[in-house]
Amino acid sequence: MEPNKIISELQYKAVRSSGPGGQNVNKVSSKVVLTFDLKNSQALSEEEKALLETKFSSRLTSDFVLILNCDEDRSQLKNKEIVTKRFLDLITAGLHIPKIRKATKVPKSVIRKRIKDKKNISEIKKSRRKPEF
Repeated sequence: MEPNKIISELQYKAVRSSGPGGQNVNKVSSKVVLTFDLKNSQALSEEEKALLETKFSSRLTSDFVLILNCDEDRSQLKNKEIVTKRFLDLITAGLHIPKIRKATKVPKSVIRKRIKDKKNISEIKKSRRKPEF
């Protein structure tokens, strides 16, 4: 995965932001919508596409397009930077393959110690009982 190649495939669209802001919201298109076509991407290999397709199945549209929005800042440029960074973090996290856990056996010394401690606690509790005549 090369970030520069992927960034060149991104499409940005400026939209009017919703929410509070008075007259400024009605005039300025500061919200940025990022779209990335996963199926037609040249920057990703087929294996990477398949991996991202399974991991982001709930976030993709029916045409396998990833859509991200950002309207955190009043500046369009800053929103564009934020959404691009968020997209790159999302892609790198999606391509991360976790290390396979190898099952290990519990050592015999640990088992012996647990049983010994158990017997010790049992003896302590026995000694607290009233004597039987």
